[in-house]
Amino acid sequence: MDKDKKGFFRRKWFLRLTSLVLALFLFMYVNGSKSGFLRQNTRNNNQSSALMSNKSATIKMPLDVTVDNSKYIVSGYPQYVKVKVNGPSALVTTTMNTQNFKVYADLSDLGPGKHKVKLKTSGLNSELKSTISPSTITVNVQPRKTITMRVSIRLSNKSLDDGYQLGHPRSDIQNVQVTGSREQVNRVDRIVAFVAVPRDTKNTISRQVTLQAVDKNGQILNVVISPATTNIEIPVVSGDSSSSSTDNNSSSDAKESNSNRATRSSTASSTQTSQASSSSSAADENDSSTSNTNE
Repeated sequence: MDKDKKGFFRRKWFLRLTSLVLALFLFMYVNGSKSGFLRQNTRNNNQSSALMSNKSATIKMPLDVTVDNSKYIVSGYPQYVKVKVNGPSALVTTTMNTQNFKVYADLSDLGPGKHKVKLKTSGLNSELKSTISPSTITVNVQPRKTITMRVSIRLSNKSLDDGYQLGHPRSDIQNVQVTGSREQVNRVDRIVAFVAVPRDTKNTISRQVTLQAVDKNGQILNVVISPATTNIEIPVVSGDSSSSSTDNNSSSDAKESNSNRATRSSTASSTQTSQASSSSSAADENDSSTSNTNE
């Protein structure tokens, strides 16, 4: 029996069957491990591809102008420009969120006149490519000028309903400084505080008004006014008050006229009395001289 058992395990078909089972098991194990590795490797490659992929975006940025503000005034340039950036997705997203760069026009070496200037960027990551729209601008550089002018008040209405009348308007600011290009400042004719007065107004008007610089034709000019606003107060009086005031003034004038007339009459009487006295004295002198002659 022992020999038969040992012979059974040594038979070729048993060894072949055992080898086949082990081979299948090993094949299944190796394939399973390889599939897992491939899935993990594919996932990592996809993540790396997503991080390294390119992306483009358009960002609206304010335009900085480099110029000597103590000497010149610049006009004609846009307040904002568009910048299209292209590069790695992560960098583009960060740049969009932070906007940690600037777009500028360097005018520091330019004098008065119109100039065409190319726009530039500063602080943008070197791995990003940028395109500015517009890429160039035309600016007008003019000498800076500052003058002092008096504030004038302009009212929309001068007469009110129900016999009410406007008094003399008062402003808490008498003079202001006007700054701008020499061309614009030279055109300034007056600084106006315009006050809209409703016709049914019956009480004192108090308003804060924005000042405007206008030329001889009434057109508003592009200058800076400092201070830019003023407080206006306009008293409103009723027609009865004004008429009674007028009557009082008339009676005062009449009294003054009567007094003047009385004074003039008194002066005339004194003059006539003096003249009469002089005539009487002259007559007496003539009589005395006559009597002396007769003697």
